[in-house]
Amino acid sequence: MERSLLARRGSLRVLLVADAGIGEAVARRALDCFLEQDDASAQVEVTCLGRGLINQTYQVAAAQHQWVLQRVNPIFDPAIHHNIQAVTERLQQAGLTTPVLQRTQAGHPWADLGQDGIWRMMTHIQGTSFDVAQSVDQARAAGALVARFHSALAGLDHAFVGLRQGVHDTEQHLRRLTDALALHPAHRLHGAVAPLAADIMAASAELPPLPDLAQQVGHGDLKLNNLLFAGPEPPASDQAICLIDLDTLGPMTLAHELGDAWRSWCNQAGEDDTEAHFDLPIFEASWQGYRQHGGHQLDRTERRGLLFGVEWICLELAARFAADALNESYFGWSSERYATRGEHNLQRARGQLALHRATAATRPARAKLLGVPTS
Repeated sequence: MERSLLARRGSLRVLLVADAGIGEAVARRALDCFLEQDDASAQVEVTCLGRGLINQTYQVAAAQHQWVLQRVNPIFDPAIHHNIQAVTERLQQAGLTTPVLQRTQAGHPWADLGQDGIWRMMTHIQGTSFDVAQSVDQARAAGALVARFHSALAGLDHAFVGLRQGVHDTEQHLRRLTDALALHPAHRLHGAVAPLAADIMAASAELPPLPDLAQQVGHGDLKLNNLLFAGPEPPASDQAICLIDLDTLGPMTLAHELGDAWRSWCNQAGEDDTEAHFDLPIFEASWQGYRQHGGHQLDRTERRGLLFGVEWICLELAARFAADALNESYFGWSSERYATRGEHNLQRARGQLALHRATAATRPARAKLLGVPTS
């Protein structure tokens, strides 16, 4: 891949990979906040890692060290870095691998570059991420890792700060979809979103509500590519190392936590693919992995929440994507595959509604595996 030396000022030399997607001046300011003189004296290479919808992520490599540098989306309060610090310290104490925040030279867990945003740097964990589950063995390892993560954080004495409110307030997301339809009657996609929204509302009316469940410390965004595995091929690809992207840490129900995981892990199609399929063998293996490392302690009510949680998560996300198809203000999008943010979000909404329906069709089989009734 072509590289060009874009800057040399003082002792810090920044080498940006051609498609890094970050400007020279911003890269220098961010790196200057974190890198000590010994690190900065060597050439520093910055490479875009981004596939995420929210943050801008880069790999930073010097002669002896590697880090992950991120521009944090403004939807997140910078105070969340105190949550990340508390959780990663607890994980380290429990012997689990985890990325760790690197403090700025002034001793802060993040850097505020004003109009250029909030930046953080974390240790780089060598591993491979996957968008689609590769095998039942990988799914079992994923479930086991999440169970160990939950077990390590049980009883954590930390007051979580900067949390986004209403993340899984499904009623609120449905209202926002209704509001988006009312606010954008002349939008070019209104005619496509309106019938999709009607289907989403109808499905939500038919779905049994989640039981009243206790909250526990969770990751909050367990899509498969937020787990790192030891390598790209078996057996390394079946060895789960750690969880990454820790912005969403906080108290939550297990129904939402694992529901979101299974929405990602058990869908062999893409997020915006309307040919969605819920993979029962992947579900079964991941549930086995989770049970073997702590999930066996879940009572009947909690397991009933797991049955319906994944269905609600798919529906909730369909509503969020449908609303943003009109608002065009929140989710990242692929300009290579779609003309606008709205078109991409419309297709995502269709894909998630299709996944909801495919997931609901597997309810009897999932109920049997979870040991709960289907209603």
